[in-house]
Amino acid sequence: MKWVMRLLGVVVLLIVVAVVSMLFLPAERVAKIAAEQLRGVTGRDVQITGDVALTVWPVLGARVGGLEVGNADWAEQGPMLQAANAAIGVDAMALLQGDIRITNIEAESPTIRLEQKADGRASWQFTDASGTAQIETETAPDRPARSISIERLQVTDATLIYDAEGSDLVSYSGVDLSLDWPERLGPAEIAATLRPTANPVGVAATIDGFAGFITGETQTLRATIDTEAGAIGFDGRASTAGAVAGTLTVKTANTAAFLQALGLPGADLPPDLGRSIDLSTTLTLTPDRQLALRDLIVGLGANRITGAADIGLNGVPQVNAQLNVGDLDLSGGEAASTAGSGGGSGGPANSGWPSDPIDAGGLAAFNGEIALTASSIDLGQFDLGATRALLRNENSRMVFELREVAAYGGGLTGEFVINNRAGLSVGGQLAANAIQMQPLLNDAAELDRLTGQGDARLSFLGSGSSIDAIMKSLSGDGSLQIGQGTILGIDLDRLMRSGDTSPGTTVFDSLGGTWTVAGGVLNNRDLLLQLSNYRASGEGVVGLGTRTLDYTVTPIALRANSGQGVSIPVRFVGPWSNISIRPDVEAALKAEADAKVDELENRAKEKIGERLGISEENGQSVEDAVKDRLLRKLFD
Repeated sequence: MKWVMRLLGVVVLLIVVAVVSMLFLPAERVAKIAAEQLRGVTGRDVQITGDVALTVWPVLGARVGGLEVGNADWAEQGPMLQAANAAIGVDAMALLQGDIRITNIEAESPTIRLEQKADGRASWQFTDASGTAQIETETAPDRPARSISIERLQVTDATLIYDAEGSDLVSYSGVDLSLDWPERLGPAEIAATLRPTANPVGVAATIDGFAGFITGETQTLRATIDTEAGAIGFDGRASTAGAVAGTLTVKTANTAAFLQALGLPGADLPPDLGRSIDLSTTLTLTPDRQLALRDLIVGLGANRITGAADIGLNGVPQVNAQLNVGDLDLSGGEAASTAGSGGGSGGPANSGWPSDPIDAGGLAAFNGEIALTASSIDLGQFDLGATRALLRNENSRMVFELREVAAYGGGLTGEFVINNRAGLSVGGQLAANAIQMQPLLNDAAELDRLTGQGDARLSFLGSGSSIDAIMKSLSGDGSLQIGQGTILGIDLDRLMRSGDTSPGTTVFDSLGGTWTVAGGVLNNRDLLLQLSNYRASGEGVVGLGTRTLDYTVTPIALRANSGQGVSIPVRFVGPWSNISIRPDVEAALKAEADAKVDELENRAKEKIGERLGISEENGQSVEDAVKDRLLRKLFD
């Protein structure tokens, strides 16, 4: 029992000595060891400034008044980490055994600066680091140096600054960051909370072989970014040099809210064009920020995109992509408007073109080319079949080249240009071959009275900040040639024979003409309509900006029709949604009066010639013949 008491006394004495030793441990020594540890891990200069005090609870260690970790020698933003208050913890049991083991470093409200150059250099590449810190004691210089690892790093309320050359500076405040690295040669767990908005964003990552990772080795990386509106996941391999390869997934329930949660501008996207996203792809990123996406699958609600893309991320993204969109719905999910018959009943009100401002800022988001293949495209107002197109964008000028488009029974080729370099303008050149006119005109202008297959050529240019302004500024020209077809709602043959204006159908052999456009008004003067017994000419204007029509067709008898033939112009007038068709009696009377005047004039000329004994000579008119006869009499 006496020996037991003696043993307990020794133990108590050792504990008292250990506690007293810790209390008298120089705080500066612990701070120096921490600085050496960080220097060994990062390969950067580490400075501890301000007062240093020993802490016993809750963690044994030292608290310093200032901590600064240097940046790469080429960095421009200042130290990589700068904190006015930091704490350093040590392992108490190791300390009792005579070893010093850094277990914990904490920093409050620090500033963390990360920089990356276009050539791939990054300030977080610790190329001079050893992954260990060798601490040599002054009392035993021949003693083997001990390697010391940092088991935990915790940062609260940090300001994170990321500066990528050629891109806008990114800054986050209120960032919490933790690193758990219990085994020096084992994996590390990284967790971060960012607060770009009121809703926090969680970041979590696991990196195998973290000691090698911080010195530039490629290691296995699994990471997630979580918000209330969506998440990003990655599973692959990466290095601090910026080399990344693996599988990327993106899922959003509300893309606008997801972007806003990340501190990015939101976007009011249509239901099937990005309002929700389900993306997966094989990703490869090189240190010089060249991104390759393969086996790309993007679910956008009812739409689905597959393909591949190469993207340069230095400055404005440079894109080269090949995408297959299948059956693409670009109608925006809006209900199709009820098309009027054009005859005055059942048509919608002529409300005009949308006047909401068009935001074309997205044209500056990237440069490059995107090859597009589709089985069909629903544009809301127009329906296209199998399509091959190439989209080119350079400095806010996008050219949509239609290489092959099946549409309305025929095909379309040409290009459509959207230019937002100095205000928004649109233009293009289109050629339509073997197009069925009735469905095309019905979709374009709610006109369904004209049937037939035709070819068309047009060029156009418009500018303005809304569809309404663009339509009212349109200029250009074009031509149309239609083979055999019909005009529904009127029978010109019956009208010409008997004056019957009741509804019917006009069958024609051909229809063609040219037009010009200025100030949003289409002007045509040479329409020619060929029927079996008649031909009809047409002229008038189409208000593309005002959605109105004022057009007159004048039938002409090609041969006598039992004496019943009469020329009666037919006028098409009104808004597109309610066009009226009626004989132009005033024009008919004027034409008849003009014809009577011409007839009387000719008869008068004949009578004058007979009275004077003058006949037309060598094709001369009566007026010329009279003048010649009088002159000869004066000088004979």
